[in-house]
Amino acid sequence: MTAEKPVLTIAVRDLVAHVLRAGDLAFSFSGPARTAEAIRAHQRIQQRRPAGYLAEQAVSHDTDSARFILRVGGRIDGVFPAAAPPLVEEIKTTTGELASVSEAENPLHWGQLKVYAYIYAFDRALEAVDTRLTYVQLETGKTLRLERRFSFSNLKAFFDDLVRRYIDWASTVIEFRKIRDRSISQLAFPYPAYRGGQRQMAVACYRTIRDGGHLLVQAATGIGKTMAALFPAVKAMEEGLAEKIFYLTARTTARTAAEAAVETLAQTGLRLKSLTLTAKNKICFSPEAGCRPEACTFARGHYDRINQAVSRAFETDALTRQAVESAAQEHGVCPFELSLELSLWADLIICDYNYAFDPRVYLRRFFTEKNGDYAFLIDEAHNLVDRSREMFSAEISKQPFLGVRRNLKNQLPDLYRSTGRINAWMVRAKKAGIEALKSEGEQAWVEPEAPEPLLPLLRKFVAGAERWLALNLQTDFRESLQELYFTAGTFLRVAEQYDRRYTTLYRIEDKNLSVKLFCVDPSANMTEALGRGRAAVFFSATLTPLDYFRDIFGCAPSAEMLALPSPFPRGRLGLFVLDRVSTYFRDRAATAPEIARAIQALVQDRTGNYLLFFPSYAYLEQVFILFAADRPEIETLVQTPSMTEAEREDFLARFSAANSRTLVGFAVMGGIFGEGIDLAGERLSGAAVVGVGLPGICLERDVIRDYYAAVNRSGFEYAYQYPGINRVMQAAGRVIRSAEDRGVVLLIDTRFSSRRYRGLFPAHWQPRAVGRIRDLKRAIRGFWDSTER
Repeated sequence: MTAEKPVLTIAVRDLVAHVLRAGDLAFSFSGPARTAEAIRAHQRIQQRRPAGYLAEQAVSHDTDSARFILRVGGRIDGVFPAAAPPLVEEIKTTTGELASVSEAENPLHWGQLKVYAYIYAFDRALEAVDTRLTYVQLETGKTLRLERRFSFSNLKAFFDDLVRRYIDWASTVIEFRKIRDRSISQLAFPYPAYRGGQRQMAVACYRTIRDGGHLLVQAATGIGKTMAALFPAVKAMEEGLAEKIFYLTARTTARTAAEAAVETLAQTGLRLKSLTLTAKNKICFSPEAGCRPEACTFARGHYDRINQAVSRAFETDALTRQAVESAAQEHGVCPFELSLELSLWADLIICDYNYAFDPRVYLRRFFTEKNGDYAFLIDEAHNLVDRSREMFSAEISKQPFLGVRRNLKNQLPDLYRSTGRINAWMVRAKKAGIEALKSEGEQAWVEPEAPEPLLPLLRKFVAGAERWLALNLQTDFRESLQELYFTAGTFLRVAEQYDRRYTTLYRIEDKNLSVKLFCVDPSANMTEALGRGRAAVFFSATLTPLDYFRDIFGCAPSAEMLALPSPFPRGRLGLFVLDRVSTYFRDRAATAPEIARAIQALVQDRTGNYLLFFPSYAYLEQVFILFAADRPEIETLVQTPSMTEAEREDFLARFSAANSRTLVGFAVMGGIFGEGIDLAGERLSGAAVVGVGLPGICLERDVIRDYYAAVNRSGFEYAYQYPGINRVMQAAGRVIRSAEDRGVVLLIDTRFSSRRYRGLFPAHWQPRAVGRIRDLKRAIRGFWDSTER
């Protein structure tokens, strides 16, 4: 064989499934306990075999095609080498009746067995091989043996046909990879020149991927972070340093930016398969059908058409949501399952953080059996702090158990009793909490230990629910029971790793009690998650201070940290601090009139669009009423807590460069308008940030404060100050989005002039303190005059 040819490796199971799969997409329930039971059943069968039986035999076979070498490999469950002829065994488990298994031959199971038998016979020059397909019924432990003898010529014909049919597809993949690598080798940076700091970030990203490490980059808006991360990662792929790139985001806007960057590179000559993964509940064509083939035409016969759909989609380089939906519609397949299938062949996957890090939903096809040479590019990384805590936490509530229990009494008495015991424990815990707190209204408390007496009750419920769910019976309560099963299972999984980094939060609201295993410190979990890839690059306009984020993300102590200033002239931003106005909660009623006057001063000298950011909806409403009463002629918009997507889009659309009158929008910090929106040019003339952005005081934040006060004496900073200043910086960053932009930012709070906060300001900020409203008016007028000269 020619060593220079590329090698494409595929597992026996995947080869057989790709070629022989057919029929409906039907999700039969299989919980984690069933998987463990199946493994134990395999092991029991293997251990009972007589002496001379060889279990878990690794095999591999190369097929030389015109363009590449196809390497097929896997592990044979067991071999009787001394038999005449030798016998190759494949062990499968089932929850169904063994009689039905024997009547309905499974082509995938026999296909795997015949491939293993062929490789074994080829390696030993055998003329024939006996094969045995052994089925184990998990409930009873009974077995069924199906045995056949195959001649080598028969096995070879089967294997050759399988490989021939697969090679047609594999050739397409290999040929495209050659095209991709040639395009990358010739790819130049897509712009005439790097922006200030952009090249520095790109070099650091490449070095991190090459060396296999971690990098944190705070880069001001306008540097071009997306391209600075993506371009070197693509270059590293051609050099064999990155098998696949995962571009991870928290918001749709960042995914759109990544897609736009890929399109820009494509216009420069790049050929690369990029895939945007969309959540199942958003991309599903028939959400009411519940993935049942009898109710969903896209699930019915899905596997009969999936290969054609994949081939059709692969003709497109940019596999956006629209492209995936189009191919799925054309071939009548499930769009979500199609996107997962395409992920196997995509070079770049653009998706939410969850798909790489969340233990409940991460892509097990990439991250379970082995870690890969994957490059994680983590955009808007400041959002990952709270998201990671939620990923590794778990919560259960009393009311869902009570709700499900009502449906179980007659049909599932064992589960009825099991949920009753859990409900009884919740009632006792709630009563004990009320007696200890001796207060009314919403009540909450903290315990340092996990609720150990609850865990065996949950385990019994999970075991019983799993046995029934595995029967795949359709009832009115199945969906709610299954959801509760997964919730309880997650709670138990988190309880297994409960240590000093966790605490238990109890909260009573009306008749309900919730119990939350809260991950206070997600660093160890994130370290494990980052280990699934080769390198990770975290980047955002707001990662202040960098060592705080390095600690939370579980990065290596040697992680490189880079802070890059704005590439734009400093004189384009007028940054003013009104530092004699307190926004402490106790002072808000008294200072609201002065804040309303400060906003008038901000907007009165220049017609334009302005955004104002407040720490709460209540404070926003208070100031808005005063402002609107004083200046009724000024057009205003107000963010509300439950805006629909259409309402959000309409809010932003009102910020038009063509507006002839001043528009003032009132919004909250850390909300949907506080980050991730791009109002370039005349669409935004200025912004005001009221307060230092501290998250609302709550039980979780106080727990974080107390934990880090003990760990590194930075409790207030980690719980409140650092999250707050990053909100402030995100809000202020809405103003200057390009080299042509100019605008004003007004920070309102006495604390902004303290060393504690000014020391966290970005290096390119040049704040000017103004103590009184008349000084502010004069300063803003002077700024606009200076920019128009």
